Parts: sequence; structure tokens; C-alpha cells
Amino acid sequence: MKQIVSIVTIAVVALLALAACSREEPVNPGTDLPIRVEAGIGAPTRTATDGDAEVFTAGDQVALFVWTGSNSTVPAERVVNGIVNTLQQDGTWTPATKMFWKDAESAHYFLGVFPARAISNFKMDSFTINPSDYTANDLLVATKLEGLKATEVPVPLSFRHVMSKFQLNLSYSSQWDAVPAGTTATATNVDTACKVDYLNGSTEQASDKGDIALTKLATAASGCAESYSAILIPQAGFCTVTVVVGQQTFVYTHPSDIVLSSGKTTVLNLTVGRDKIELASDITLADWTVRNPLNGEAQDE
Repeated sequence: MKQIVSIVTIAVVALLALAACSREEPVNPGTDLPIRVEAGIGAPTRTATDGDAEVFTAGDQVALFVWTGSNSTVPAERVVNGIVNTLQQDGTWTPATKMFWKDAESAHYFLGVFPARAISNFKMDSFTINPSDYTANDLLVATKLEGLKATEVPVPLSFRHVMSKFQLNLSYSSQWDAVPAGTTATATNVDTACKVDYLNGSTEQASDKGDIALTKLATAASGCAESYSAILIPQAGFCTVTVVVGQQTFVYTHPSDIVLSSGKTTVLNLTVGRDKIELASDITLADWTVRNPLNGEAQDE
């Protein structure tokens, strides 16, 4: 009888202990808590071929990297390693695979990259301008480096432009009977590759040079006949634009470097005559951060 009582007593104690454990927090509560993000584009806005979008659109994909340890270095072992998050029609971001916080106590650091891309060197990643894909060149980066602990609240990521935008606005003088068809414009001898530091959002110029065709925008800038644009690598040393009108080729060379700065727009306003190109005025822009328009003349080649 005493033996039976002892067995019952042990069983009751075990049940009470189990009940007590079930009321306690998990050992690592953060590991069961999913990471959620909400992403937006801070001013200036992202550029599209036919204008400028102020927000991400459904189908856009962001690569997310999350780590612990230091906010100045992305370690080889990461909590989230480039998982692609896709924007849904309802405005939520859905990860390709579930993402979880490492634990409840560690400070977590975040990096988002758009367009989504694989990255091995976060301080010196090679980036090359794709002349056939205008919007793919608009590299956007968001960081959250103050150190966040596990939370159910979505982590806000504000993306910013790493590249520069160059815009050429053309007007035609009265020497032309009408706006000529088939005009093309090219940024000549510009950097076509660079190294990107994602944590600082900065670039380092490389030695690669080439010509980048400017994309004709569906809507010209106010007061202009045509507008052309390209996303280019931030750089100094760029000074030449080639404009082909029919059988005529105009080469405009600015007397000093046309500086292209990260997250900013550089605007060159030109009026096409029969034998030269001159400044066009009264241009208004609402996209990116607008630098002072450049003035100049070009000689017929």
C-alpha cells in the first residue's frame, strides 16, 4: 500500500511539474517567432522606364539578409541569407521560405536589396550596368543597423537609390518643321561597372568604360519635345552625350565633368538646331533628387 501511494505521489508531482513548464516562456522564444517586413521607398522615388513609381508594385522582389553580432560586418553565418520576399496584391511581403528570429535576446541587423540578387561580398560586390534593362539598373538598398530584438511587429525597411539617374531633355528649334522621328541619344564613355558597399550604400568606380543608350521616356519633361534617361553608376569624368537626328550626329561635350551622384538626378537640357545644340529652359522634374540643370552647346560632328 505504501508503495502504491508513493507511485501515485510521484505521478502527481510529475504532472504538476509539466503543467508549470507549460506556463513558462520557451527557452528561445525568438526561434518560434517569424520575421516579417514591410518595405517602402523613401524619397527620392524608384524610376520606371515610362515615368516614376512612388511605391513598390505587386510582384517586386526584395532579397533579405539578417544577422547578429556586429552592425558593421555581415558574417558568413546569417539568420536569414538572401531569402526573396515578394510583394503581394494585398500589400504584404511573402518570403519564399519562412524566416525566424535567432532568439529573443540578440540584436538583429537587416539588409534589403532590390532587385533581389545573390551577394557574397557585402563590402565590394561587383555591379554591372545592363544596357538592355533600364529598371534592373536601379539598385535599391535598405538597412536597419540599430539592432532589433525579436518582435511580432513587421520590420520597416526604407529603401534608397544607390545609382544615379541621368536625364536628357531635348527641344527642337524653329529650324525644324516638326519633331524628327527616330532620334537616339547616348551617354558616351561612362562607367559601366562598379563595386558596391551595401552597408554604407556607396559605390567605388571601376575602370570599365562604355557607351550607354538612353531610354526615351513615354512622357517628355514639361516644355520639351523629348526626354531620354538612364540609370548610371555614380561617377565623375562623364562629360559627353551623342545625339543622332536622322543622318546628323551631334556630339555635346560639357566643358567640365558632369558629376553623377548616388540617389540624385542630373539633368542636361538641350535644344537641337540644324547645326548645333543649345540650352533649353523651364524644365520641371519631380523624380529623385534634382541637381542643377547643365547648360552648353554642341557642334555637329
